[in-house]
Amino acid sequence: MAEEKVDRVKIFDTTLRDGEQSPGASLNPSEKLEIARQLKKLNVDVIEAGFPISSQGDFEAVREIARQVKGPTIAGLARSRRQDIERCAEAIEPADSGRIHVFIATSDVHVEQKLEKTKQEVLEMAVEAVEIARQFCDDVEFSPEDAARTRPDFLKKIVEAVIDAGASTVNIPDTVGYAVPGEFGNTIRSLREEVPNIDRAVISVHCHNDLGLGVANSLAAVEAGARQVECAVNGIGERAGNAALEEIVMALKTRRDYFNLDVDIETTEIARTSRLVSSLTGISIQRNKAIVGDNAFAHEAGIHQHGVLKERQTYEIMRAEDVGLTDSQLVLGKHSGRHAFRQRLEELGYELDKEGFKRAFKRFKELGDKKKEIYDEDLEVIVEEEVARIPTVYELEYVHILSGNTVYPSATVEVSVKGEKLRNSSSGDGPVDAIYSAIASLLDVEPVLNDYSIRSVTRGMDALGEVTVDLSIDGLSVHGRATSTDVLEASARAYLDALNRARYRQQSGGDREVMDTV
Repeated sequence: MAEEKVDRVKIFDTTLRDGEQSPGASLNPSEKLEIARQLKKLNVDVIEAGFPISSQGDFEAVREIARQVKGPTIAGLARSRRQDIERCAEAIEPADSGRIHVFIATSDVHVEQKLEKTKQEVLEMAVEAVEIARQFCDDVEFSPEDAARTRPDFLKKIVEAVIDAGASTVNIPDTVGYAVPGEFGNTIRSLREEVPNIDRAVISVHCHNDLGLGVANSLAAVEAGARQVECAVNGIGERAGNAALEEIVMALKTRRDYFNLDVDIETTEIARTSRLVSSLTGISIQRNKAIVGDNAFAHEAGIHQHGVLKERQTYEIMRAEDVGLTDSQLVLGKHSGRHAFRQRLEELGYELDKEGFKRAFKRFKELGDKKKEIYDEDLEVIVEEEVARIPTVYELEYVHILSGNTVYPSATVEVSVKGEKLRNSSSGDGPVDAIYSAIASLLDVEPVLNDYSIRSVTRGMDALGEVTVDLSIDGLSVHGRATSTDVLEASARAYLDALNRARYRQQSGGDREVMDTV
């Protein structure tokens, strides 16, 4: 049954599928569920929850999201293979509204070099995949991978064939970010004009950002008639990432006078969603990032400051409040009790079970002893760390640092390993290097530190410092994250968090086989 054409654009969020394919961004099931719950608050139309056949962990995450998150359509990805489709159907089965998203490559280089098939074989595989998917689900989406480099005649032919087979959405991906806006817009326009049955399906687009054109190409496609955009929070994803959800949404909102289209996103949840994804994936947001970066609504030039003070619209085309950004708000202190703490968490939109609340409240009281002022951002960090909890083997007992500009830095650390306390000392080029050397030697591991970053969560001399590390260990790329008013303590905890995550992924079989995706 054809979907009614409306003057709005559906937002298909692929943060949990394509976004999670960012190097080092692997999420555990509880983290994926927490992001999915936040995406519901954001009011996205479709959540692509994962790639069910890629691993048991991903299957379970998709199924749990389908079971618990009601409202958005829950989609799973599948190659054009029966076993993929059946696994996907099983994963999304609990959803009130489920979608199977099947794909196969269609460009010459993919068909000939990767698939080693003929175009006719690819066409037949695509049609068969859609027909199989329709046996399990009425809502089927099809993607011709690398559509932007696919010959136009074959692209039109396969789109027409899969619609006849039952696809209700056809997604046109620019898989490698090769297209430019005018060209990509013309591709969408030609499909609308030359595919006879195109009115029976929604045209979707999925643009990668290899040339920095993901958002521009997506908007060009919308202008040409696409009515679904596939995007990711903070633009995360393979290589240079996907079109950024927040940029797509605010472009359509801010320039409704030009596009004359609506999106149903609750924009005041954008900033919180962005922070949550950044925290749980360990991928920092650049300061000058559009919409959600620290500098997005900041003004330093005197002329700009003068203009904004007189009339905000002189230099601001959006209000910070529209995306959920406000000044930090003092809400609680160390003398606040459980009731006030619980009420504020509920106001911020967080739900914790009994044990989770107990641990979060304990952390809040500990923080209250260290900080004079506790802000909403501090509370968000506490809750996000609770959400991100995994079974831990290594726990920091204490860290002692000797450092200075006339002293060779050294560190002594004590780590609890399954209840047994181990201690070690080491020196290094600086206090952080000394801490990491001591831990690595103590635990007999040799991880490679790929990245280390630190940021202030809130303002003030006693602000929480958030440390994020990216490690490579035993073939895995993992991130670790921790916060403390003491950045050296946070550094040690972040390093141990990464080692715990590596161990958890190894033992749970959470690694996914490498698969080509749209």
